[in-house]
Amino acid sequence: MAQLEVCVDTYEGACSAVAGGAARIELCSSLSEGGLTPSAGLMQAAAQLVVPCFAMIRPRSGLFRFSDVEVRIMLADIRAARDAGLAGVVLGVQNAAGGLDLPILRQLIEAAGPMGKTLHRVIDVVPDPLAALDQAMSLGFDRVLSSGAQPLAPDGADLIREMVRRSDGQMSVMPGCGLTPENVRSVLERTGADEVHASCHEPVPGDPAFSDFDPVGGRQQTSTREVARMVAALKGPG
Repeated sequence: MAQLEVCVDTYEGACSAVAGGAARIELCSSLSEGGLTPSAGLMQAAAQLVVPCFAMIRPRSGLFRFSDVEVRIMLADIRAARDAGLAGVVLGVQNAAGGLDLPILRQLIEAAGPMGKTLHRVIDVVPDPLAALDQAMSLGFDRVLSSGAQPLAPDGADLIREMVRRSDGQMSVMPGCGLTPENVRSVLERTGADEVHASCHEPVPGDPAFSDFDPVGGRQQTSTREVARMVAALKGPG
């Protein structure tokens, strides 16, 4: 059965993901901004869960060109994730030309040491995703999260399939963004992927958004029910 990674930005959400059957957690803050680095305290709490947790290492929203100071912040955040005992980190940096910034990524990977390493959806905004995939494999990433350079993974399934073929088992290619229990089987069949990434959230009833940056209609939370529905869909009929 394909495995499910769930992105969360609270400890409660992480517990809900575990209860629903998630195989791995991407630990973030501010999912409404696409996911930023979680706090050191959240890292420490999540490290006690029974499934592996990977910390997003992204100091701010926006695209993925970072200043020298931001790189130092990222290095410190990776050390915090290692010290907390997390299983891995989620990384991505662009250079001035828009491609992967290999020197900075090497620094971050060296800081991560034996931790697992996921290249995030920076691969969806570089000029040549397949060239970036080759670079990610050479750098030693374990997996890449991608929507196939489209807003939603179902629309990018053709490119994801080519990434799976090109990686040839050297690293995992994980479709993510826009996956639901209704479409995930089709995406797996079209791409040949063996793990997927989803938020599995639902609105919190009666909990209005605090700011204009929160999801429309109120705060969202990871739902054990939605995680379980996704896991059931991955198992297939019967």
